[in-house]
Amino acid sequence: MAGVSLKCGDCGALLKSVEEAQEHAELTSHSNFAESTEAVLNLVCTACSKPCRSKTESDLHTKRTGHTEFVDKTTETVKPISLEAAPKQPAMEIDNADGSSGSGDAAEEMVVPEVDQKILEELEGMGFPKARATRALHYSGNASLEAAVNWVVEHENDPDVDEFPKVPANSKVGPPKPALTPEEVKMKAQELKERARKKKEEEEKRMEREREKERIRIGKELLEAKRMEEDNERKRIILLRKAEKEEERRAREKIRQKVEEDKAERRRKLGLPAEDPAAAKPSVPVVEEKKSSLPIRPATKTEQMRECLRSLKQAHKEDDAKVKRAFQTLLTYLGNVAKNPDEEKFRKIRLTNQTFQDRVGSLRGGIEFMELCGFEKMEGGEFLFLPRDKIDPAIINSAGTELNSAINNPFFGVL
Repeated sequence: MAGVSLKCGDCGALLKSVEEAQEHAELTSHSNFAESTEAVLNLVCTACSKPCRSKTESDLHTKRTGHTEFVDKTTETVKPISLEAAPKQPAMEIDNADGSSGSGDAAEEMVVPEVDQKILEELEGMGFPKARATRALHYSGNASLEAAVNWVVEHENDPDVDEFPKVPANSKVGPPKPALTPEEVKMKAQELKERARKKKEEEEKRMEREREKERIRIGKELLEAKRMEEDNERKRIILLRKAEKEEERRAREKIRQKVEEDKAERRRKLGLPAEDPAAAKPSVPVVEEKKSSLPIRPATKTEQMRECLRSLKQAHKEDDAKVKRAFQTLLTYLGNVAKNPDEEKFRKIRLTNQTFQDRVGSLRGGIEFMELCGFEKMEGGEFLFLPRDKIDPAIINSAGTELNSAINNPFFGVL
């Protein structure tokens, strides 16, 4: 069976024609080609009509475009490969006016091509017939004596090996140019490699630019998403604060109404008329006058602690978290003293300690509360110290109770 493709013996690539084999040889410097009965695939995409020459190429096309249907037209395009001259075009016969037929002007005269006479004489001297020697020189490109002999060995079983080759007379085909020298082949290969390298570098630069554009686009999208998320979080916090303020206002209003109801209930039980809001103010001096005549009871230490904590919360009411952290820190200090009264490290606090200053020392009323619990300033005001003999469990317990109330009661210090 005649060959339908050319196969590169160096890399296994299948080529449709001699021209493709020559281009492949120029690009890769491969020179070992042979006829093959394996056809080059012709898979045509039904969506875009792109031809694919192999299963790998069709798979790559599917991955890039998503097209999955191909028509196999391999058998329609398979033609035998000829390694010799181009197929002769049959002369067109035309009818003469007298009814006879002839070749006419369209017929072309076929002649024997010119070959290297010196090599031809050497081949004849080696015993090869002139027709076989001429044919070998023509198809080996007049490259060398060795190339011609190799051609004869490879084609000695061809039926037309002893026939002179023919080429059109008007084609002005001279002796084929000799093959490139090894140096020229090397230079040509180097040139092709350099061209391929430059093309690859340009492609890599283009891909890098595309990747950079994609990175910039993704970065912009991430920044925009982050900005929108921050805006939404800011709006959420504002709405939350508004809701908290509204809740606090309603709580105060409820407390005020409860106080008014309690007052009215007490007046009702005492048989007093309902209090007139407009007349309540003039009675204040009378009440004050009566109070001034009564003995004033001094505030207990517990009440002083409560007032101290209330003042601390009022002074920092805009930052509830800071106030709560101060109350919890004070409770921790007093808890350590109550559990370990003999440990001096729990009864001595450095006033310049940054943690103490951030949590308690910098807040109005924090140090005063510690002093009400028995702590004293010492060493030039550098430390707060609670002597072992001045620890009063009742005062420590009262201070803990007031701190727990301040932490857990949402209305502590509101009124």
